[in-house]
Amino acid sequence: LILIGGFVQLLAGFLAFRKYDHLGGAAFLTFSALWSSYGATRIIAAYITPGNSEGFTAGSIAFLVLNAFLILLASAFNVVLLCMTLAMELLTICFLLFTLESLPLPFEIVMLSIFSIICFYGATASLANSMFGKDLMMTGPPLFTAERSQKDTEDPPPCVCPRSHCTSGLRTIADLLNTGAVCGVPTDTVYALAASCKHPQAIEKVYRIKDRPQEKPICIFISNLDQLRAAAPPISPLLWEFMENVYPGGIGCIIKKGEWLKKLGVGAGYSRVGTQDSIMIRVPDLTVLVHLIDMTGPLAITSANPSGEVDSTHHDMVISRLGHKLEGVLCDGESDEVVASTVVNCTKIDESGITIMREGCIPAGKVMQIFERVKNR
Repeated sequence: LILIGGFVQLLAGFLAFRKYDHLGGAAFLTFSALWSSYGATRIIAAYITPGNSEGFTAGSIAFLVLNAFLILLASAFNVVLLCMTLAMELLTICFLLFTLESLPLPFEIVMLSIFSIICFYGATASLANSMFGKDLMMTGPPLFTAERSQKDTEDPPPCVCPRSHCTSGLRTIADLLNTGAVCGVPTDTVYALAASCKHPQAIEKVYRIKDRPQEKPICIFISNLDQLRAAAPPISPLLWEFMENVYPGGIGCIIKKGEWLKKLGVGAGYSRVGTQDSIMIRVPDLTVLVHLIDMTGPLAITSANPSGEVDSTHHDMVISRLGHKLEGVLCDGESDEVVASTVVNCTKIDESGITIMREGCIPAGKVMQIFERVKNR
């Protein structure tokens, strides 16, 4: 059970790092190492003699010193993490007494019980809050907060950062995009970089900002299917029916490219979106972004993260990672999803059906169920 607990702590630390909670991640990884070490030494206790336990004694002392620093840091985060670090300090004392063969059994039982209860709640809270991106389980306020200097509070963000719920904020970002800027915007999945399809130089800038390989195509977002109908693309009834069932939502459809894109409003950016023969189009299920697209026309969209790194799930992540390279970020808080959209190749939908190119927030099985239902109809 102790070794299983160590694995749970390791998983909680990994998820904390993915959510950019570096202190929580470091604490859980430290707890995992100590918990596993303690369990391992208890299992092989019969093989440890007073003459060869010096390494375990030194290790427990090192854990005591390291955890003391974690206690100080945890007091500035939340009550649960502070309680966990305090319990870990007591468990480390048990470890030290065990290596010195001076550990009373009742003391060990009490400490393990207290530590197990606190760690079970702390790890469960960290796992739940990290996986769902919300505070589902309370962790308590910090005991103290470091006062920021006047200079820190006055430091401006590296780019324009209006709020999404303000009409003026939408207009600000729309004006920037319409003049050829690149901005971070929320979507119905994760945050994205947006550039107007009327400005090919802005789309080129997106590649430089992300350090994105040129061979990776960029998709476009439109606000509704009526825009697509007005452009009159050569789309079969089956594909129309499929898109009507998946839009708006977190599924992007790759279809054949053509001059009809210029009627859609792609304009000068025609050669910089999609590939030579195909283009991925998506209708997002996010009111703020739909209104923005109505103000700008189709937008070239790609995830707001350096190429090869994890997606950005909050506007603060976009600002801290790429804000110094952008003209603006539309701030909308936590994203609705933690992964990007599902990409479906529909270029041969009438001949051989659809192909899942990337499974994202919508499971591949659900996409295939939608297609089979449409096809049978």
